[in-house]
Amino acid sequence: MKPNTQQLQDLVTQVRRDVLRMVHAVNSGHPGGSLGCAEYFVALYQVIMNRKEGFDMDGKDEDIFFLSNGHISPVFYSVLARSGYFPVSELATFRKIDSRLQGHPTTHSHLPGIRMASGSLGQGLSVGIGAAQAKKLNNDANLVYVLMGDGELQEGQNWEALMYAAANKIDNLIATVDLNGKQIDGTTDEVLNMGSLQAKFEAFGWDVLNIEKGNDLDAVINGLQEAKQKTGNKKPVMILLHTEMGNGVDFMMNTHAWHGKAPNNDQLESALNQNIVILEDY
Repeated sequence: MKPNTQQLQDLVTQVRRDVLRMVHAVNSGHPGGSLGCAEYFVALYQVIMNRKEGFDMDGKDEDIFFLSNGHISPVFYSVLARSGYFPVSELATFRKIDSRLQGHPTTHSHLPGIRMASGSLGQGLSVGIGAAQAKKLNNDANLVYVLMGDGELQEGQNWEALMYAAANKIDNLIATVDLNGKQIDGTTDEVLNMGSLQAKFEAFGWDVLNIEKGNDLDAVINGLQEAKQKTGNKKPVMILLHTEMGNGVDFMMNTHAWHGKAPNNDQLESALNQNIVILEDY
C-alpha cells in the first residue's frame, strides 16, 4: 500500500533529520544538496519507481536508479534504509571505518540499493544509459532513473552521454538535474556559467520538463509522473528539478557554504527543531 500524503511529508522531514544527524556525528559530509533533494528521493522510492522485494545488482523486471552526484549520499542512504533496503540503525555508521555507508557510495561492500560507485562526478548518466540499453536488450519494459548535480554538468563526459542517448533513442531513461545553482566554490554561474540548460538539452535531442517547485512534494510527484508518460517516444527524458540547497534549515539556505560542512552542536539543535516530526530516529 502506498503511503498517504501526510506520511510522505513526515518521511521527508525524518529524512532531513537523518541527514543532519549523520553528518554531525562524524563532523563530515554534504548536508546542503542532501537536504535539497529529500522530496525527490522520497517521491522516487515511495511513489514512482516500480521496485521488487529484495535487491540484486541485475535489477531485472524493476525500475533502477543511479546517483551520479555521489556526495549527497546521506539523503540516498536515509531513503534506502527507510524504504527497507537495510536497517535504519545502520545509518549511525555513516562515514565510519569499515562502514558500508561511506562518504560516497561504493559497491565493494555490497550495500543493498547501491548499483554504482559515484565518487567521481560526471559518470552517472553514462552508466544509466548502459543500463537502459541492457533493459531494452532483455525486453525489460521498466525504466532507469539518474540524478545529477548542476555543477556536475561542467564535466565533459555528460555531454557525450547526452548526445549518445538522443542519437540512440534511449527512451526508457529519465535523468534529473538537481538545479540548485550552487556548488562547492560558489554559484554555478560564478564557477562556470552554462547558460540555458533547457535550451542545450533540447538542442541535444532530449525531451525536457521543469519541476519549478523541487521542494514541494506534490509538485515533484506530479513532475515525475509526467516524465514517465513521456517515455517510450524515441527520446530520452530530462527533468530540471529546481531546488534550494539546504532546504528546511533556515541558516543553510540561500548559500553554498553548507555544500560540504557539518553543523556543530548548537546548529544541529536549531536545525532539528525546525524539523520536528520524529518517525524513528536511529
